[in-house]
Amino acid sequence: MTIRSLICLIALTVLPALARAELKTEEVRYEHDGVTLLGYLAYDNAFDGPRPGVLVIHEWRGHDAYARSRAEQLAKLGYTAFALDMYGEGVLARNNEEAGQLAARFYNDRDLARARAQAGLKVLTSHAKCDASRTAAIGYCFGGTMVLELARAGTDLDAVVSFHGGLATTKPAQKGAVKAQILICNGYADPLVSMEDRAAVKKELTDAGAVFTYIDYSGAVHGFTNPNNGPANGRPVGYDQRADHQSWQHMRTLFAQTLE
Repeated sequence: MTIRSLICLIALTVLPALARAELKTEEVRYEHDGVTLLGYLAYDNAFDGPRPGVLVIHEWRGHDAYARSRAEQLAKLGYTAFALDMYGEGVLARNNEEAGQLAARFYNDRDLARARAQAGLKVLTSHAKCDASRTAAIGYCFGGTMVLELARAGTDLDAVVSFHGGLATTKPAQKGAVKAQILICNGYADPLVSMEDRAAVKKELTDAGAVFTYIDYSGAVHGFTNPNNGPANGRPVGYDQRADHQSWQHMRTLFAQTLE
């Protein structure tokens, strides 16, 4: 076969597949405890049949474009992703004070937090493009705390990834309860997560018999995955490109081991 013939064969094989590739997204309204919620589902129709599902839980300001962008990134990797809504349709904090008030309800009531997150998971696993036997959950800041609560509750997930989430809880994992493999991605220089909380979560998960990996990214502060935060420049919150990219790759490695 000549080089020209080989190139033509590759083009005939690859180009139609690329032409079929198309990111599909849809807003999904659902309810929990009398509250109407608006989530965002994304998948790539180039992948045939149901795909492993990944739940995405937003930061403390609420369901926003950043959470949706992460769902789209996951879809491009071949997963069916659902960015859930913890607060309610259209509820998005305008500032940190409002965000703190919205998040506090769930920090103070971990049973509600778990139930609201599980309602989003049910939306994901009920979708025709999701393989409910292969699921994971990821979360950022507030969302990182929430996915750890799902793991502590013994939710039927294969993997859970917390990105710069709070680590403390009022309902620690019980021995043998955790089903998911856990990855905790934390900024070593994050002043909002105490050394005591870091040590406590490792002991808690060890005592519970959970399979987990804990990583501190040197120099990274809180919110290191979100470019919208801008550089830290001495602030407690800031974007760190290296930590962002490394933590995403660590997540992908975990998913390759647990979902594929």
